[in-house]
Amino acid sequence: MTFILALDQGTSSSRAIVFDASGQPVGRAQREFTQHFPQPGWVEHDAGEIWQSQIAVAAAAIRDAGLVASDIAAIGIANQRETTVLWERASGRPLQRAIVWQDRRTAALCEALRTAGHEPRFVEKTGLRLDPYFSGSKLKWLLDTLPGARERARRGELAFGTIDTWLAWNLCPGLHVTDPGNASRTLLFNIHQGVWDDELLDLLDIPRALLPEVGSSSEVYARADPRWLGAAIPLSGIAGDQQAAAFGQGCNAPGTAKNTYGTGAFLLLNTGTQPIASGHRLLTTVGWRIGERTDYMLEGSVFMAGAIIQWLRDGLGIITRVDEVEALAASVADSDGVVLVPAFAGLGAPWWASEARATLSGMTRGTTRAHLARAALEAIACQCVDLAQAMEQDAGIRLHELRVDGGAAANDLLMQIQADLLGVTVVRPQCIETTALGAARLAALGVGQPLAEAVDIRSRRFEPAIGSDQREQQLARWHRAVAWTLDWEK
Repeated sequence: MTFILALDQGTSSSRAIVFDASGQPVGRAQREFTQHFPQPGWVEHDAGEIWQSQIAVAAAAIRDAGLVASDIAAIGIANQRETTVLWERASGRPLQRAIVWQDRRTAALCEALRTAGHEPRFVEKTGLRLDPYFSGSKLKWLLDTLPGARERARRGELAFGTIDTWLAWNLCPGLHVTDPGNASRTLLFNIHQGVWDDELLDLLDIPRALLPEVGSSSEVYARADPRWLGAAIPLSGIAGDQQAAAFGQGCNAPGTAKNTYGTGAFLLLNTGTQPIASGHRLLTTVGWRIGERTDYMLEGSVFMAGAIIQWLRDGLGIITRVDEVEALAASVADSDGVVLVPAFAGLGAPWWASEARATLSGMTRGTTRAHLARAALEAIACQCVDLAQAMEQDAGIRLHELRVDGGAAANDLLMQIQADLLGVTVVRPQCIETTALGAARLAALGVGQPLAEAVDIRSRRFEPAIGSDQREQQLARWHRAVAWTLDWEK
């Protein structure tokens, strides 16, 4: 029987899942790692800790499946995207902690590039906007800040990578590779030509010698060093976590869409083999490249989704475990007019407001922690409605269903609120770990042993249960609160 190991490296934890030939998980392990916040708006990870946690859970997942490494046919990687690592080629030592996708330290740098009139060129070539979210500005900051880094980079002494590249380098020592989907999140990759773009590299003063080779999303790149897991297993699939989730959800046809509720929320719509430029400040990105075919996506990114629930727990202390939020929010019929706009790290698409800050409005003496919990779930759903409506207008289609996954998708109340406010059916699979499944499917395809399609991944359907008047009223209140948040500094 074919077994595939998926490495699912996320923002708050490293996971590994072993899938059998039918696409069912048979072994898994997970480990959280440290989050570093050295300054307001800065978020960092220890890249060495990420690697150590990821290889540890990989071995644990194989043991949990009752297998040994030689039973594994292939390895696939799904990774938190945009997080930026800069390391020495000779030693493999990172020059400093990785700068996480949530980090906002390069907001002024991006604004300077916009002011200089460069954003249209980046949008045209990469499908992305000039925002601290993406890797290019983070890499420029490292090269500008670390003494001698740019000169060392020009001499070929340093290597840059997103987390997929960092894991591949350690798993298969010396392998410096990424896939087109991850490359398309850097501000450095021309999505139309499928290459690193010299003009954009010049604008950011980034030496080409730093960059990994761009392969496909499904091929045998190299074999793992046997010292890590006990066998030279082929590494044969790479995808950013959101692209992997879309592939795992079966969003292979134009017009299919999925939304992942993790630390952030990420809505992707397959637009086929032609990229569609967004008129609503969404992103145009590569989904995956398999063989000669490249699939493109429209994407909207919400910075704070499941992270809002973590804030309720860690920042406010109104819950002790994240899984308590559903019962607490369900204990009231609605938020009683309370609106949370979670711009803790600015607002993502379609607003792209780096300097916006979170607001909590509409409270009275009757407001309880249950109302805050309900407002938190509504905030997640409202942000995703804004994305979906912008995406429908860009692509000229009407969504008939939204496929969902990610940890927060296990929250039934959140999924019902999402269906109510979006006005379409929300479909949740039996296994919400579709990010890992997508990585496994790409890896299996890369070694010629594709996993069987799940018989029915759509196990739970949430139908809209409110009328259009109530929906419009609630969304109008949300948009009033967003307007205040966008104007907070004034």
